Amino acid sequence: MLNLSSGQLEAWFVQYFFPFVRIGACFLAAPVFAARFVPARVRLFLAGAVAIIVAPLIPVPSVTPFSIDGVIITIQQIIIGLSIAFVLQLIFDALAMGGQLLSNTMGLGFAFNVDPLRGVGTPVLGQLYMILVTLTFLALNGHLLLIELLAQGFTTMPVGTNGLSPEQLWTVVSWGSQLFSGAVMVALPGMTALLVVNLAFGVMSRAAPSLNLFAVGFPISLIFGLIIIYVGMPAVQSTFIGSLDLAFELIRGLMR
Repeated sequence: MLNLSSGQLEAWFVQYFFPFVRIGACFLAAPVFAARFVPARVRLFLAGAVAIIVAPLIPVPSVTPFSIDGVIITIQQIIIGLSIAFVLQLIFDALAMGGQLLSNTMGLGFAFNVDPLRGVGTPVLGQLYMILVTLTFLALNGHLLLIELLAQGFTTMPVGTNGLSPEQLWTVVSWGSQLFSGAVMVALPGMTALLVVNLAFGVMSRAAPSLNLFAVGFPISLIFGLIIIYVGMPAVQSTFIGSLDLAFELIRGLMR
């Protein structure tokens, strides 16, 4: 007959609970995993499966789960998981914001659709970029690399009361500037080209004041915008890949 003491049960609970909290917090807000079409039960199952695989390979902290130290460790694991997800999510949001800026310039700002990842209304062009980068992320096995970094993070940053330092948290906050810089990198070439088109319309209005520019200019701006989107699609993808490399490097730095 198998006899288990309360101390053994508590040690097993601690061994699997804290890794599950960090992984679950990351999957709660990470791209693809936190998509609206992914049920919460699937996220919990994935977090539990990864925790079961990782937990036996990491040192177990000698702490009571419901003590003050246990509560502090739990909060630290939540912060670590959410920070990792925040770093990656900003890359995706930067592309969506860049698409929104470009769509407003070319006259597609009124065309909204439901974003399948978040379930909210976003411009069509931003949704197009979001689908593109999501497929690129999956094609590059970014989801597998994220799980690998989470597993390695328990070795470089083990479970304990010492989580992210104030300097590391400030680094994560500073990473928020990537939202605006990435959006500008995506939208600036197209916005510059459309600005030239609008300047040409301004010259035409001075040369032919009787010309109805609203009836003529909008279709032409839309056509030029679609051409710019088609030509600039590889550049958008390469920009996303470069930003994704920087994001993973930042996550590795945080885990050290």
